[in-house]
Amino acid sequence: MINFIKVDIFLSPASFKPPFFTGSMLRGAFGAALKKVVCINPSFNCEGCFATDNCIFYDFYEKRNSFHPFRFDIELGRERLDFGFYLFEEACEKLPYVLSAFHKMFAEQGIGVNREKLDIREIRCNGNVVYDGERFDISGVLPEEFEINDYEKDIKLIFKTPLRMKYQNRLLREKPELRFLLQSIYNRYRELKGLGREKLPFEPGYEEVGGKVEFRDFSRYSNRQKTKMRLGGIVGEVEYRNLDPTSYKFLKLAELIGVGKQTVFGLGKVKVEKVAVLSEVA
Repeated sequence: MINFIKVDIFLSPASFKPPFFTGSMLRGAFGAALKKVVCINPSFNCEGCFATDNCIFYDFYEKRNSFHPFRFDIELGRERLDFGFYLFEEACEKLPYVLSAFHKMFAEQGIGVNREKLDIREIRCNGNVVYDGERFDISGVLPEEFEINDYEKDIKLIFKTPLRMKYQNRLLREKPELRFLLQSIYNRYRELKGLGREKLPFEPGYEEVGGKVEFRDFSRYSNRQKTKMRLGGIVGEVEYRNLDPTSYKFLKLAELIGVGKQTVFGLGKVKVEKVAVLSEVA
């Protein structure tokens, strides 16, 4: 369905205290480093640039009206800055530029308000060590293809980072309808594959039996727009029984690609967990 490379960054212990929500800081610092790595325009300006058709920075940060083929994978409230990063489809070919940007980001540019430099202890790509703190070796790294080999009909869907979506022209603040979630996942899947949006091609089968969500708000300052931008969304969980296999597959796909708006920041991270019902325990 989707080809991907998962990059995991492990940093050496340091005094740096990451913010509760690290996604905005990471995306901003990575973008600045990536542009320094790849930009060949003497003006350093993307507008009117002759190289936009082949520029990873343009694709990741400047290209409008498209799903960007990457996302940060973060946890809320961590004591350390270790994090993950996904590349999807053709963007997997840009792995060397991505790794170079991460190295520049931590070793030369620095991160946070004080531009603190941090040592990278290890980098893994799809579980394989490609950087040991001294040298890179990506010779054995190939994209993996997402596939589902299991099926659970009774599950809990956990919103690990805020799910930010609009429903009926307003920001969602309550439990989303499953069909609405699946449509969003399906749209993102098709966009990543270079296809247009279309109506969900199946009717979900399920029973919603419980769960609780709450709206959690965040904001970030946009240097480009010179204003604060809201990043709030819902966190919590919803339980489903007798979920159909196709819906289960797309919810598992959402663990990889995220769901909702601004997934590049790390928003819309979900986890699917099996739930044992009383009939199974008895």
